[in-house]
Amino acid sequence: GAGMMDCKKALAENNNNIEEATAFLRKKGMASADKKASRIAAEGAVASYIHAGSRIGVLVEVNCETDFVARGDRFKALAADIAMQVAACPDVEYVNPSDADQEMVERERAIEMQKEDLLSKPEAIRAKIVQGRIDKMVNEKALTTQDYIKDTSKTVDELVKEATAELGEKISIRRFQRFNLGEGIEKRVDDFAAEVAAQTQVKAEAPAAPKVEKKEEAAPAADAVKVDAKLVKQLRDATGAGMMDCKKALAENNNNIEEATAFLRKKGMASADKKASRIAAEGAVA
Repeated sequence: GAGMMDCKKALAENNNNIEEATAFLRKKGMASADKKASRIAAEGAVASYIHAGSRIGVLVEVNCETDFVARGDRFKALAADIAMQVAACPDVEYVNPSDADQEMVERERAIEMQKEDLLSKPEAIRAKIVQGRIDKMVNEKALTTQDYIKDTSKTVDELVKEATAELGEKISIRRFQRFNLGEGIEKRVDDFAAEVAAQTQVKAEAPAAPKVEKKEEAAPAADAVKVDAKLVKQLRDATGAGMMDCKKALAENNNNIEEATAFLRKKGMASADKKASRIAAEGAVA
């Protein structure tokens, strides 16, 4: 993606060796990106990625310097790729290594310093080994140090720097948020075999109920209010309720559409309140 003159210069300085010329251009791009690191990037876009099955979703904010670049296809593709990268890296917790919680880092450092495999080593050597372990742990949780999923020969940080060199503006990843379907919800596990056994035991222990002779009940009287079929259809179209529910609502409200609608809404709310205590752990990330 480099310009013609840059490619020509890279080949000339590397004796027409494509691999060395490519490395030369990448280094040049990195240097160009580093020069822009101190600029302020307040424009950009929020990109989203929903993984197949709608069980994982990601929002990521990627910044640039101008709205012109933010509207471009190259920038939009970069932001989308970064969102996909976050979805593919479940252990990533922050953007850059410098974003790691310093209290956590110092706590881990203290633990590492007291590990048995290091206690016999000199203090200076032990500190270097511990620093190496801490750096590894911090980098494993940082987004920018991860291998880019579409080209593992470079990291996400190098991907961003290449985009900076190509677009001529500072590009940076500001923040991201991952959504995992049902995360944090404690699912109830039902043991149906145990439940059936318990119910069977209760029934076996319960005393037999005395037989009561059933008296013949008189047939229910016909509805006092004759329901208009047209009103039933109108109410169904307006509320989405079932035919029998609409018929009952109209019968109990003297064929008044507004009152029947209110009746069905109250009935729906009551039904919803009964379900409020249930555990809802399935669904979709949209």
